[in-house]
Amino acid sequence: MSAPAIETTGLIKTFGDNRAVDGVDLTVPPGTVYGLLGPNGAGKTTVVRMLATLLRPDGGQARVFGHDVVREADAVRSRVSLTGQYASVDEDLTGTENLILLARLLGYAKPAARERAAQLLEAFGLTDAAARQVKKYSGGMRRRIDVAASILNTPDLLFLDEPTTGLDPRSRNQVWDIIRVVVANGTTVLLTTQYLDEADRLAGRIAVIDHGKVIAEGTPGSLKASIGAGTVHVRLRDAAQRSQAAGLLADALGTTVQEEADPVALTARASGSGSERGAAEQASRALGALADAGIIVDDFSLGQPSLDEVFLALTDRPEVAA
Repeated sequence: MSAPAIETTGLIKTFGDNRAVDGVDLTVPPGTVYGLLGPNGAGKTTVVRMLATLLRPDGGQARVFGHDVVREADAVRSRVSLTGQYASVDEDLTGTENLILLARLLGYAKPAARERAAQLLEAFGLTDAAARQVKKYSGGMRRRIDVAASILNTPDLLFLDEPTTGLDPRSRNQVWDIIRVVVANGTTVLLTTQYLDEADRLAGRIAVIDHGKVIAEGTPGSLKASIGAGTVHVRLRDAAQRSQAAGLLADALGTTVQEEADPVALTARASGSGSERGAAEQASRALGALADAGIIVDDFSLGQPSLDEVFLALTDRPEVAA
């Protein structure tokens, strides 16, 4: 049986009086995308930096493909690559020049470096911009050249720290497609992200970290199920009836109702005693209560909770960052 891509036990890192990572246990299977989510200052980036051998743990153990990150740091470094939140390429060089330079530093002969650079530029849709300085690239192009630089030597494990921060939706989708291709070719990806939908679409399993501890772990589906069987979304005809509608929904569903920024929108979780059927029955009673009160509903739906709602329920804090 092959070793996990990542395995940590009781991992600890302190900075003065601050215990940034407080006993983190993780097991990441090879060949998967594993998401690491948490609020600002939760400890995610510190975990990544320890796993990448950039920080030394103060306690516990961490192994990457069976290699201890402290005692066998060189063996770990030979199998991993890290793409941080900011581009690591030289903006004054062209895309081609950047990739050739990095390939040469990795030991490629000059002809092989040129060939590998050309392969990656084509694969990442950057051939037309190959001779252009990186400082003239768009944000999405910069992230693509940065990921390309990370896989010049195909790593067994790729750390992606907020790879799509600040990108437009089209560029985000392009980076997602690249990540899927990288994983399909056998690389394991540890992903930290501030976009919960990104983790939902890419990650097979997710760990939620808060105050340096893992407070929840599982598949996106199991995490959603852990906070209720469904989420009720309501749009009213008349915004003046929102407070009354919120009270009726709270009574029918036995939960707190969230008033959205949209003045006619309400959202609430339906526990349904943990079953989808129970949640549907609760939602039906809630809709009936609104109708009996003469409240006109333009839209009423019951869906699975989102990872945003999971995050809010687990941490009671809306912000996510590395």
